[in-house]
Amino acid sequence: MSNTTRPGEGPLFTERTPRVVAARHLTRRAGRDKARRFLAEGAQAVREALAWAAAGRGTVHELFVGESTEDRHAELIDAARETGVRVSPLTDKAVASLSETVTPQGIVAVCDLVEVPLADALDGRPKLVTVLAGISDPGNAGTVTRVADAAGADAVIFAGGTVDPHNGKAVRASAGSVFHLPVARVSTVDEALVACRAAGLRVVAADGYAEADVDGAADNGELDGPTAWVFGSEAHGLDAEVLAAVDASLRVPIHGAAESLNLATAAAVCLYASARRHRIG
Repeated sequence: MSNTTRPGEGPLFTERTPRVVAARHLTRRAGRDKARRFLAEGAQAVREALAWAAAGRGTVHELFVGESTEDRHAELIDAARETGVRVSPLTDKAVASLSETVTPQGIVAVCDLVEVPLADALDGRPKLVTVLAGISDPGNAGTVTRVADAAGADAVIFAGGTVDPHNGKAVRASAGSVFHLPVARVSTVDEALVACRAAGLRVVAADGYAEADVDGAADNGELDGPTAWVFGSEAHGLDAEVLAAVDASLRVPIHGAAESLNLATAAAVCLYASARRHRIG
């Protein structure tokens, strides 16, 4: 038997317990896609996952908690039990086997995938949408998702070769934002752009080499209408084919001596410029 037992309490799962073994498969994309589930690690992600489930937007199937962190996460454990989520205590070694961080936080939720069909993500006359085109770094993808959420975007679309939104690092970098707004995943950037235009959005690329800049576009009213911002990888930017397909390209102006901005910072400038114009309007 792979379970150990604490005095006076129920079984303590180990890394060999079948449910833990099954959950460990979710640290890989193939396992997530097959099971249609993913792992949300850490107190913030778990808190948002439980709220997401309580709102009827998805399901949290199980909460794994390390033996040495049960007291620290008592509030989340109680919230999970109140909503009918199974809570399973693990040895610290077992919970570490589910973690993709150097310092495991001792709490992991097994959740349904958050992604929705593209048509659903763009339903309801969206005003601000973020399209991630070929972003392979999960930390960048997750952070831009968090920025989009903060700016009030209506959806985030992971397009083309962009990393899986359920990647553990991407989920952590989003700080729970993957549970707040519609997330769609499509195989090509062109599919995302066509759908955005059909939803009434003007498609604008963030391009560090563009002639026009975000400030000028905001001042002359170009960002007043519904807008889909397209962001490429931090290292390589957007492909020429994507730049040729958008309605406009804008750069973030650099007023000092910095060579460039990182992706998340540039995305924040662009998305907040549109959000501000929408609030004024």
